[in-house]
Amino acid sequence: MARVPFLGRGARSPLDIEDEEARALLAGAASAAAAETEFTAPEPDRTAAAFFDVDNTMMMGASLFWFARGLAARKYFTSRDVASFVWQQAKFRVAGSESASDMHTVRDNALAFVAGRSVHEIVEAGEEIYDELMADRVWSGTRALAQQHLDAGQRVWLVTATPVELASIIAHRLGLTGALGTVSEIVDGRYTGRLVGEMMHGESKAQAVRALAEQEHLDLTRCTAYSDSTNDLPMLTLVGSAVAVNPDAELRAVARSRGWTVKDFRTGRKAAKITGSTVGVAAVSGGVVGGLVALRRNQRWPF
Repeated sequence: MARVPFLGRGARSPLDIEDEEARALLAGAASAAAAETEFTAPEPDRTAAAFFDVDNTMMMGASLFWFARGLAARKYFTSRDVASFVWQQAKFRVAGSESASDMHTVRDNALAFVAGRSVHEIVEAGEEIYDELMADRVWSGTRALAQQHLDAGQRVWLVTATPVELASIIAHRLGLTGALGTVSEIVDGRYTGRLVGEMMHGESKAQAVRALAEQEHLDLTRCTAYSDSTNDLPMLTLVGSAVAVNPDAELRAVARSRGWTVKDFRTGRKAAKITGSTVGVAAVSGGVVGGLVALRRNQRWPF
């Protein structure tokens, strides 16, 4: 798996870069550099590709929430802490009180809870947690959409706010090309607890796709993007074709106004149950991480 090298002495730390656009550019470049590009289709269509959001698009709920649950089961923190934060996060999102300072806090705290731990340890846990908690939550309909692109000889990447290591595990389990995810700074095989640029969210996703397209010589007008949320409009409007999958109300309205295809794999009571039970866990994945970090710091956990 490709890694983003440590910036080294004298280099400017990502945390010192305050300009949001610059941070998004840095995050996109780092994510594209970390993306795997192996491609073995017999007759590849090398200039077209597909990009799939993960949370509520490829998978029910937030992948990072399930990851956190799995880590809680392994005593990284407690299930009560996870549940408490998810409830707080749900109220926070529904109330619409998100501010720039809140997002900066989430950004700066993201992944701090694995600071000092080895990449191998976290990847190994991620492999187990995917099998235990995530595999059965993949939407078969969305997976089939991805397979259509693969069958056409096109590459398929996941694009998600979840850590690139976990995103890559999901991609490989699904037989996809690779993943663009949030990149953490790594020194000597261990996480420093800092991010490289922004989280892979909003404009950062578009920057990552743009950087990967340049790296892989893709024609973005021939590419397709899939998402459930208006948060991903920068990515959806970057490519030639956009598809709203299990869309929220805002994205459904945008899709209708722009003539985009809408795919909804939720049905009847099942959709209602998912909507109600995942209102918190479906929040931006970075918020989950930031909340867990806050809990860790407040309770002075020993890891």
